[in-house]
Amino acid sequence: MEFWKFMFVPTILFLVIVAPMWITMHYRSVNRSSRSLTREDRESVEHMLETVDKLSERIGALEAILDADHRDWRQQVRRGDSRRETDKE
Repeated sequence: MEFWKFMFVPTILFLVIVAPMWITMHYRSVNRSSRSLTREDRESVEHMLETVDKLSERIGALEAILDADHRDWRQQVRRGDSRRETDKE
């Protein structure tokens, strides 16, 4: 019976002070880790950014070719857009 009397106060202190702090800290760390991107997500984002860079370079090259061959292509595209807008109305 002496053992139970001896362990009563530390058990109560653990349940009242240590356990709630432990649980709170555990779920905070779980929440923080779930907010960050996983390795697979980071790789996917990096792959998409590389693809966007390549596509931007291609668009720039195509526009340069069109500028060299057909100088007024931009005005034709703008006129076509304005015609489409008036057709929709």
